[in-house]
Amino acid sequence: MPGIRSSGPAPRPSAPATKESSLTLDRGLALLQAVADADTEAPTISDLATAIGASRAAVYRLLVPLQARGLVRREGSKVRLGLGLLQLAAKVAPQLRIAALPALRELAEAVGATAHLTVADGDEAQAVAVVEPTWTTYHVAYRVGTRHGLHRGAAGKAIDLRTEGPGWIGTVGELQPGAYGIAAPVRGVPGLRASVGVVTFEPLDGEVVGPKVVTTALLVADALR
Repeated sequence: MPGIRSSGPAPRPSAPATKESSLTLDRGLALLQAVADADTEAPTISDLATAIGASRAAVYRLLVPLQARGLVRREGSKVRLGLGLLQLAAKVAPQLRIAALPALRELAEAVGATAHLTVADGDEAQAVAVVEPTWTTYHVAYRVGTRHGLHRGAAGKAIDLRTEGPGWIGTVGELQPGAYGIAAPVRGVPGLRASVGVVTFEPLDGEVVGPKVVTTALLVADALR
């Protein structure tokens, strides 16, 4: 005798607990941010519970996966950032470089100058992506990893450039004698303070080159979002 099949509606699969998972992730990220925001003294479990509006028991639970991945470490009741964050941070610059290179390459070829993406690291500016033009007789050799003060050179000064004005800044000889630079800030990328610029030994017409650099900064910002 053939088996009897139920003609009733099939049971509905249980809905994934997306809302609960999202809340847990958000709290975990808030907890990591609270640890990072404690610049001087490592926060305690109680401090973190207050900071994220959760119970001490919830903080203990949230710390478990963060500790397992090396993102935080505990010293008794105190919590500090873990070395695992350095591994994540090391992946940032290569990704910035890959995203920015197409726009930088176009800028370098259009202007005939070395184009670069520079990011703020504390009170210093660091070049994370550089493209040299292919058709010029000579150009500035600006190396990835080059560092200088934020208040020197167009690349550094542009990072915190105010919104008033043309949107770009030019300098002469501040980092290297005889070098001309124009740079514009990269805006609208959360957590990133950066600039896009060009540098060359030939004088630059700001009215022509400045808008090109601003446009490239916008393209880089779009690529990084």
